[in-house]
Amino acid sequence: MPTILIVDDSSVDRRLVGGLLEQDTDWNLEYAENGRAALARLREVNADVVVTDMNMPEMDGLDLVRAVRVHYSDVPVILMTGQGSEALAIEALDLGAASYVPKSHLNDSLRNSIEQVLGLVRADRTYEQLIDCMTRNEFTFLLPNDAALIDPLVDLVQQMVGGLRLCDPIGRVRVGMALEQALLNALYRGNLELSPDMMHQASEKLLSEGVDLVEQRRTQPKYRDRRVFVEAHVTKEEARFVVRDEGPGFDTSTVPAPHDAHALEREGGRGLVLMRSFMDEVRFNDVGNEVTMVKRREAVPDVPPDEGA
Repeated sequence: MPTILIVDDSSVDRRLVGGLLEQDTDWNLEYAENGRAALARLREVNADVVVTDMNMPEMDGLDLVRAVRVHYSDVPVILMTGQGSEALAIEALDLGAASYVPKSHLNDSLRNSIEQVLGLVRADRTYEQLIDCMTRNEFTFLLPNDAALIDPLVDLVQQMVGGLRLCDPIGRVRVGMALEQALLNALYRGNLELSPDMMHQASEKLLSEGVDLVEQRRTQPKYRDRRVFVEAHVTKEEARFVVRDEGPGFDTSTVPAPHDAHALEREGGRGLVLMRSFMDEVRFNDVGNEVTMVKRREAVPDVPPDEGA
């Protein structure tokens, strides 16, 4: 049973978040009123994910992200951001947060974000001992338009990155998150040419009428034979990924700058922000149907001793 630690200085907001996460889940929920209390709680419980507010007394969300990354490197942190704190959210992603959810979208997005991060944390480690002996890995895939293949591919990459000690456990999750976003973009926005608005409308239509637009597009001649090309080169010094779709591409001048806080609230901007925050390099080809991402061996930032466990 996963344990989720909810951190917020407002008792009302803690109850609100707890109520959202209690619905139809078997998660064990723990609570803390600020960052220092959260670190104390982490010494007592084996939390799988920390969900924290940004603005808190004594130790805020930024300091908590930094301390958890150092002292509990296998526990991912998801931020809850209020209006006007987008720039701080970008800074927290740079420091090591695994994801973020605007407080205005908690009802729609928080549980999905936690499930996504939990899925990446649980990446299969069956071959961990063998991978420990590896010094370099390269592979190429040509994927059909099938979202079911994304999770296994991301799990494989996480095993390689973890086995080569390129980054700590949270860094491994962040690499998986960035690759997952690139693959989803290639599939839905590239090959199937579905905008975020169309995806939202398709979800509503599926619920109300049982019509699955994604499945329709996958069988139409214009889209069905398109593939997603994935190439990965992973060594002890860096991981390099190339993801290319066979769609028409997009205007790359619209790609947000690496620290563009306004992109957090933009339709389709979240994935690009995560990719740029979690990777050292992200660049697109001129057509806009190929992205290259590079992750170099990382160093974990230090924190003052009184912020530790």
